[in-house]
Amino acid sequence: MAGEDEGGEALTKKDFEALARFRFGIRSYLRFSEETVRGHGLTPQQYQLLLALKGFPGREWASVRELADRLQLRHHSVVELVNRAQRQGLVQRAAHPDDARAVRVLLTPEGDQVLARLSALHRDELRRMDETLTLPTWNAPSEGGPASTP
Repeated sequence: MAGEDEGGEALTKKDFEALARFRFGIRSYLRFSEETVRGHGLTPQQYQLLLALKGFPGREWASVRELADRLQLRHHSVVELVNRAQRQGLVQRAAHPDDARAVRVLLTPEGDQVLARLSALHRDELRRMDETLTLPTWNAPSEGGPASTP
């Protein structure tokens, strides 16, 4: 039935409003991001690559396989993305310490500088959008009653 989740509990008008506001916030942020990175000479995918490298947990590099997972792209697509970024001087390849078949992908100093500038703009935009990007909160349904948001 329309408006019911898998648990069978109907969504309220406030639930739909919260979901719509959040979805609008996500799309607004993505549009800001796309326009901002293009204005700085990168594609959105290149920015995501740089961010995935700098933000990789516990180290300053990642393998192509790890980047494919982080970016939710196919391996060959990430290889092409890394090739383009390498030609622009944003990333470099190095030998993988544990796997001779794999390579490490690292940011170059130039890539690090570009990422720092763009990420500061993204951080500031997220701060500005704080309310729009607030996750919807769901109250536990009362006995026999529908779930709702505050």
